[in-house]
Amino acid sequence: MRNEGIGSWPARRARKTPDRPALIHEERSFTYAVLHDRVTRLAHALRDLGVRRGDRVAYLGPNHPTFLETLFATGRLGAIFVPLNIRLSGPEIAFQLADSGAAVLVHGESHTALVDEIKPDVRASVVLTGPASGAHDYEALVGTARAEPIDEPVGLGDPCMIMYTSGTTGRPKGAVLTHGNLTWNAVNVLVDTDLVADEVALVAAPLFHTAGLNMLTLPVLLKGGSCVIVGGFDPDATLDLVERHRVTFMFGVPAMFQQVARSPRWAAADLSSLRVLTCGGSPVPPTLIAAYQERGLTFLQGYGMTEASPGTLFLDAAHAVSKAGSAGVPHFFSDVRVAGGDLTEVEPGATGEVIVRGPHVMPGYWGLPEETARAFTDGWFRSGDAARLDADGYAYIVDRIKDMIISGGENVYPAEVENALLAVPGVRECAVIGVPDETWGEVGRAVVVADPSASLTEDDVLTALAGRLAKYKIPKSVVFTGALPRNAAGKLLKARVREAFGT
Repeated sequence: MRNEGIGSWPARRARKTPDRPALIHEERSFTYAVLHDRVTRLAHALRDLGVRRGDRVAYLGPNHPTFLETLFATGRLGAIFVPLNIRLSGPEIAFQLADSGAAVLVHGESHTALVDEIKPDVRASVVLTGPASGAHDYEALVGTARAEPIDEPVGLGDPCMIMYTSGTTGRPKGAVLTHGNLTWNAVNVLVDTDLVADEVALVAAPLFHTAGLNMLTLPVLLKGGSCVIVGGFDPDATLDLVERHRVTFMFGVPAMFQQVARSPRWAAADLSSLRVLTCGGSPVPPTLIAAYQERGLTFLQGYGMTEASPGTLFLDAAHAVSKAGSAGVPHFFSDVRVAGGDLTEVEPGATGEVIVRGPHVMPGYWGLPEETARAFTDGWFRSGDAARLDADGYAYIVDRIKDMIISGGENVYPAEVENALLAVPGVRECAVIGVPDETWGEVGRAVVVADPSASLTEDDVLTALAGRLAKYKIPKSVVFTGALPRNAAGKLLKARVREAFGT
């Protein structure tokens, strides 16, 4: 094959294990042979719509096998895939379509009204099911397209995907991930997670998010396992699917795993098939680690970023308890430093910025050469995250550098305070932000979601923190709310917390 990229994976896997199930969705199961056939036909259909090498093909819809078919078919042609966040507003979707210059938009029926409203300037629209004005029917295109092989030459250095950063502050940026970036990231996962050929992965995290796609789904498909794809996350349904499909591998952010552990079915659910639980997006609270250890399950924590495809640091099972709270050490094919302003490594225990380089790190942002130049120094990508190393070289992510609170000249990292808050009985979720203070310049404020059965007061929370944290780290105020704003991947949106509670 002349195609060395992601688009060739279904064909390569089909010639090795054609009859093994690749994708399971609702009551349907697709073997690798069927997946290869459908991807080939869709690639012909996209070519008939005018898609050529370098063109962008966008996808808007919840998790579904067609997401992966579109990704692979786009890669088969040497075109560039653009996954879109389904929780974005119409203007935000319109911006990303225009910014990427998408030629074709594939979208779910759930987003037909939004697409009709924004009227994107694309060459063609393809809808999965249901009527849509001026759109092609996805299944009709696949069903009538040719099945002859397509072997467009695609190299590992060619762009595969434009994945937009979450855009929690300012203008979202499109990280350009090459076929090589995604391949090396998948290899890192295979090496460090010890995936097996009969892996069964539950894909409940959104596929448009870098972790759900690149840390779970693509590595499993590369290895030849099966992916159980669900349209959205539900804690009770998660337990049902684990039992029904004998799921072995799950990924989620801490908020997802917390919801599962709070399910009334948690204590009695059959979790004996689970072998690998990976967690990322934010530090895993010690209380959550303990809850899963009581069921004989251990988290494999990690740290990453969209720009690194995303795997950067990884904590294996052997150190899950002894190094609890750590993001681990660099993935096999990744180099990471915790560095000062001059890029030299700081001493163990000191706080610095996480910088990373390796074959999984993007070449740059789409159409933003100045932003790209600012993000890299001497080949190292600057994450903007603060961390410290222990004496054994294990990294502990402290917080976003921009989220750090400077109170009376002391640095306060909200993540550390949030972990202490989560250990307070009755605190379900929390976020710590900085607010102006005449005396100290800035002080912490805890925004807390309490358990419905708890009757917590501000004094209860602050008293519980006394002795657990240095006095200057303890927030000066507590406000209660019913829910915290999160993006579709479950990550806390600190900017929105500041907007709502920062004055």
